[in-house]
Amino acid sequence: MTRRLWPAAALVTALLVAWQVAVTVAGARPQVLPSPLRVLEQGWAFRAELWANTLPTVQVTLIGFTVSMALAWAAAVAVDFSPWLRRALTPLLVASQTLPVVAIAPLLIIWFGFGLLPKVLVIALVTFFPVAVGLIEGFAATDRSATALLRSMGASRWQRFRYVRLPGALPSFFTALRIAITYAVTGAIFAEYVGARAGLGIFMQLQKNQFRTDLVLAAVGVTAVLSVTLFALTFLLQRLVTPWYVADHDGHGAR
Repeated sequence: MTRRLWPAAALVTALLVAWQVAVTVAGARPQVLPSPLRVLEQGWAFRAELWANTLPTVQVTLIGFTVSMALAWAAAVAVDFSPWLRRALTPLLVASQTLPVVAIAPLLIIWFGFGLLPKVLVIALVTFFPVAVGLIEGFAATDRSATALLRSMGASRWQRFRYVRLPGALPSFFTALRIAITYAVTGAIFAEYVGARAGLGIFMQLQKNQFRTDLVLAAVGVTAVLSVTLFALTFLLQRLVTPWYVADHDGHGAR
């Protein structure tokens, strides 16, 4: 783990040092470009406000992502069991990505108000596609010989799905999950920015209007930490759900 993380940590440290030096040398005003030390200092000073706005963002992210996962799994399983649904839903899945969230989000606020529902819908819009497509492709890429063997032994369609297609699709699912989870946090921030009563998006908007660039960047830092944490948790979840796959690939990596 240390060998994997130290290059990224070293690069981030170098960028922060360069940022600090550039601000100091140029004498940039804090309203334009605060230094990393000022961002950290002001973020700590306003930690209570940041924490109070982080909790609603985490809540809406988890709720929206859970709804998105449930819908993606339902759609992918239905498509796997029905070739007709595959032909019907695949174009709709692709079309869903052409919807401009920048334009749709304000409409959702108008239609459903400033409550939880519009934010959940925005998160679902930006995360449903990668997970659903990852699962559909994962189901389609499972071992055909294993499926044929179970069929020859009289296994039902559901048994073949449970014992071959579902385990075979999980690696693709976790790859898609890691992509989608970062979108979820971004979607939540954007939905709050468009319209909400609390959250990191609202905090950023209020601080921007007061020319507190340091606090805006502090909130961005909290958002980044939240995204990286959720991203890292997907690896832990994958180790728990697919230990055979992780052990095999760790072995290849060691060799």
